[in-house]
Amino acid sequence: MNQHAIQNLSLFDLLARSWLCPSAIADLRFSADGSVVAFACVDGTVALAAVADQEPPETRIRVSGDLGQTTIRPREKPSVPLIATAALGDGDVPLASHGHSGFLVGTAAGEAVHLTAQGEIAETLVKVDGPIVAMDHSPRTAVTALSNGREVLLSRGRGDATRLHGGTVPSPHALAFSPHGRHLACGGENRLAVWMTDSVAGPICDFSLGARPTTIRWNGDGTWLACGLDTGGFALVNMADGQSGHVTGFPFPVRTICWNTPANALFASGAFRIAGWSMAAPPLDGQSLGALETGRTGLVPVETVAAHPQKKLMAAGYANGRIAISQIGAPDELLVRPLGGAISALAWSSDGRHLAVGSVDGMAAIITFPAQMFK
Repeated sequence: MNQHAIQNLSLFDLLARSWLCPSAIADLRFSADGSVVAFACVDGTVALAAVADQEPPETRIRVSGDLGQTTIRPREKPSVPLIATAALGDGDVPLASHGHSGFLVGTAAGEAVHLTAQGEIAETLVKVDGPIVAMDHSPRTAVTALSNGREVLLSRGRGDATRLHGGTVPSPHALAFSPHGRHLACGGENRLAVWMTDSVAGPICDFSLGARPTTIRWNGDGTWLACGLDTGGFALVNMADGQSGHVTGFPFPVRTICWNTPANALFASGAFRIAGWSMAAPPLDGQSLGALETGRTGLVPVETVAAHPQKKLMAAGYANGRIAISQIGAPDELLVRPLGGAISALAWSSDGRHLAVGSVDGMAAIITFPAQMFK
């Protein structure tokens, strides 16, 4: 490869390992130990990729002695192939990390199965009157929550499933445990409810959302809960005092929400820039309160956002395939990928070294950044 061709390569070309799956990527998860990424595809299969990089960027970086210029050479070896399962559902299947390096997958047959890092179905933890449409697992309490679209059940890993009672959530399709595992949030149609997981008698709070929820995310200490909406923005709930509010005005569905702990900030997709708010001034009474202008405003909507776990940085994936990383509260961006299929899934590893990416054209990728890139 000549020098001119190398100069035209994007950071994605230089840093990412990418694969092409037969169908669009709907979701992805890192395993608890960070060794594997699972990509859920819309054809019902799950593809697994090892996170360990055979050609880490540090081994390909060169600093010229005369000018001190840093360059990185392209990869020379092909990526280790993905491990793909057979179809486990008629569409994309719910995913949750489970154990050290495995995952739970909810199947069309109503089974929550344990998927090993080698792509093997090791066991069925629980079976319900399926198919399973939503699922989450709490490693703190070893409890799994499942929904078959009609009711929500809790399983403690012994093949049992206890139905939650007293809820007013129709067609539950979004589930999320709090970080400590003591609360479970459930969204369905236009409602959001929260249960204590040690009591199935009834929800401790119940909210009208005004629109269909798309995603539910807790902040790091479980005091705040945010729920993205198919129309109208997102809802925000303070679990300490029960206050709630709506942030409106998004031109597109808020499909992803995330919390950046170092910056104590909340971010959402669905706008023409990375939309964020400082939780020092929570936007309960208005969308402009505490707003953090992050990255650049453009003509293409942000489809998904991911917060760096250790630094005040945000990654964003756009409808035109663009991937950018921005410092919170600043307009500067690091362009990682200029164009491609729309980005449908994005997540950082817990150490902040790897960014996993999925797109609607079936691309699955892991971008490994040099340690010195984000000082």
